[in-house]
Amino acid sequence: MKVFSIILFSLCYTLVLAQDYPRQAIDPSQWVDELFATQSDNLNYADLYENYLQLLAHPLDLNTATTEQLQALYVLTPAEVNALLAYREQVGQLYSIYELQTINGFTKDVFLKLVPLVRVVDEQKAGGYRALLKRIASEENNYLVMRYSQTLEKQKGYLNTSTENSRYSGTAEDLTMRFRVSRPGDFSTGFTFKKDAGEKLQWNPAERYYGFDYISLHAQLQNKGRIKNLIIGDYQAQFGQGLTLGSVFGLGKNGETITSIRRSNIGFLPYTSQYEGGYMRGAALSYQAHPKILIHTLFSSRGRDGSIVQDSTESMVSSFNYSGLHRTLNELTNRNTLQEQNAAMIISFQHRSIDAGLLWHRTQFDKALVRNPSLYNSFAFQGKSNTNVGAYFNCSFANATFFSEVAHTLQNGWGGVAGLLTNVTPKLDISLLARHYGRDFYSFYSNALAENAAPQNETGIYWGWKYRFSKRSALAGYMDFFEFPWLKYRSYRPSQGSEWLLRYQYKASRSVVFFAQVKEETKARNTNDDTNLYRITLGTRRSYALQADYVATRQLQLKSRVQFSSFQFNGNTTQGMVLSQDASFETTRVSITARYALFDTDDYDNRIYIYEPDAWLAFSFPAYNSQGVRNVLMLRYRITKKINCWLRWAQTRYFNKDLIGSGGETIVGNTQNDVRFQVRIQF
Repeated sequence: MKVFSIILFSLCYTLVLAQDYPRQAIDPSQWVDELFATQSDNLNYADLYENYLQLLAHPLDLNTATTEQLQALYVLTPAEVNALLAYREQVGQLYSIYELQTINGFTKDVFLKLVPLVRVVDEQKAGGYRALLKRIASEENNYLVMRYSQTLEKQKGYLNTSTENSRYSGTAEDLTMRFRVSRPGDFSTGFTFKKDAGEKLQWNPAERYYGFDYISLHAQLQNKGRIKNLIIGDYQAQFGQGLTLGSVFGLGKNGETITSIRRSNIGFLPYTSQYEGGYMRGAALSYQAHPKILIHTLFSSRGRDGSIVQDSTESMVSSFNYSGLHRTLNELTNRNTLQEQNAAMIISFQHRSIDAGLLWHRTQFDKALVRNPSLYNSFAFQGKSNTNVGAYFNCSFANATFFSEVAHTLQNGWGGVAGLLTNVTPKLDISLLARHYGRDFYSFYSNALAENAAPQNETGIYWGWKYRFSKRSALAGYMDFFEFPWLKYRSYRPSQGSEWLLRYQYKASRSVVFFAQVKEETKARNTNDDTNLYRITLGTRRSYALQADYVATRQLQLKSRVQFSSFQFNGNTTQGMVLSQDASFETTRVSITARYALFDTDDYDNRIYIYEPDAWLAFSFPAYNSQGVRNVLMLRYRITKKINCWLRWAQTRYFNKDLIGSGGETIVGNTQNDVRFQVRIQF
C-alpha cells in the first residue's frame, strides 16, 4: 500500500508542477527510452545504443538521404518517409530543416524527434568542391572523446590472494579514446582505442598489442563517380532484412511496435563502436555498374577469441568469446586464437519503390569449430567454413511497405522472413512479420528479428499496431507467437511460447508526458526436479512500468518511474520492483542530472533494466537485482563552445549482501562506487 501511495503522490506532484513551459531541445534519452522500453537478453544494448547515438554525432543530409537511411532512423512511418521524398522531388533542394514542418503529415512530435538526426548541408559553405584533405580539415562535424572509468572498491581480480587464472594482468581503470570527422555522403575517418578494466597497456606487435588492447580504424569515401561507397578498415554490413548480413541496428521487439521490426538496406557503414565482436576488418566497396544496379563486395580478415581444445593431431575451438575482455591468463590465452575471413558479393537493383538483391556470403576459419557434445546443440554449427546464398525484395506502394529475405546455408537449412508495414487509417498503423529459421541454418552476422539469440531453430509470427487517439495520446502493442522445433538451451524438448505488450502514452501538456506499459512473455524451461527425465514447464514473466516526464521550469526537468515484475514457474511466483526519481537541471554551461532508485527483487529472473543518464556516447543500462538503493549523479560543464566535460558518480548499496559480483569482479562489502570522467573536444 505504501508503494502505491508513493506512486499517487508522484503523479499528483507532476500535475501541480506541470505549467505550460515550452520544452527544451529534445533529449535523446526520451526517444531512446521508447525504442528500448522493453529489454531482451538476446540484444547487445550497449553496442546498439552506441550505434544509434552515432546518428546524433553524424546526422543525415536531408537532401541526399535515401529511403532506407530514413527508415533506419526508426522515427518515420512509411507514409512519412514517402511524404518527405515526394516533397523533396517536388520542391528540389531543402534549405532548412524547418521546412519539415510544412510537409503534409509531419506532426510537431515527429519534427522534434527527427531534428537531432538530420541536417541540411550547404555544398558551398561546407566546401563540397574543395580537395578532400581541405574538406576534412575544415569539417565542423568532428569530435575527440577521452573517457576514464573505474570502480573505486578493490575487486578480487586485483588482489594477490586470487589464483593465477583469476588474477588480472592490468590496472583497474577503463580507458577510451575516440576521434571521428565525417560529412554525410562524402567522407568519414576516425579511430577508437579502448582498454578495459583489468587489461594491460603494452606494446608487443608479435601478440598484436599496440598500446591499447582494442584498436579500431576506418576511412570512408562516398559518391566519387561510380564508387558509391568505399571503406577501408573496420566496418559493418546491413543488407536486406539482416538475415545473411546484418549490423547492430536491429532493435527487435520493443515499445516502438511498427518501424523497429523492419531492417533497412543501408549497405556498408563505418564501425566505430567499443564492442569487440560485431565488426569486419578489411575493405568494402559499393560500385554503380548501372543506373539501377549496384554491386557490393567485401573482404574481411580478423582475429577472433575462442576457447581452444587440443586433440592428438590439431587445435580446435569449442566456442567463441564475445566479451572482448583480456585480463586473466585464460582470457589472454584465448585472445585472437581463431583467424576468421569473410567474403561477400551483393548485387542490388533499385528502381523507384523497388529494392531487390542477390547475396552470397562465405565465412572461413583457420581452425575447426567443434562444440562440446550435448543434446540441445546437436544442430549447432561445426566445421571450418559456412556459405550462405539468398535474395531480398522490398517495395513500397501507397502507404504500405513490404519487405522480405530468404537465405540458404549450402548443404544445410533455410531461413526466411517477410513482413508488411501499413497505415490502415491516418490514426492506425499496423505491422506484420512472419519468420522461419531452420535448426541447421547458420549465419554469423545476422540481426534478423528472432526470439532466440540467433536466427536458428525458430518459427514465429508477429503482429504490431499503433493507434493515435489524438495528438496527445496513443496506444501501441504487439503479439508474437513462436515455436522451437528442436531443443534449445535450458529447454530440452521442442517447445512453444508467446509474448505481448501494451503501451499507452499521454501528453497532458507540452511539458508533461506519461506512459504506462504492460508486457508478458511465456516460454518453456527445464524443471529442476531430481529425476533423470528431461521435463519442461512454461514460465511466465510479466512486467509493468509507469513513468512521468515533466518540465518543472525552463531549467528543471523531472522523471518518475515505477516498474514491477513477476515470474511464475513450476508452481512458484517471485516478484521485483524498482522505484526511481530523476532530476535534471540545465543552464547554458552547466547540466546536473541525478537519480535515486530503490529496488527489491526476489531473484535474478526478476531483474529489471532501466536506462541511466550517462556521458555523451556512453552507455548505462544496468540490471537492478536483489535489494538496495542506487544513486547516480552526473555533471556536464561547457568549458568553451567546443570543449565539454562530464563527471559521473554511481553508487549501488545492497541491504542483503556482503559480497558483490563473482569471480575476479567480487567486492567484499555491500557497496559499489563507480566514477567516470569524459572530455569532448571539437576542432
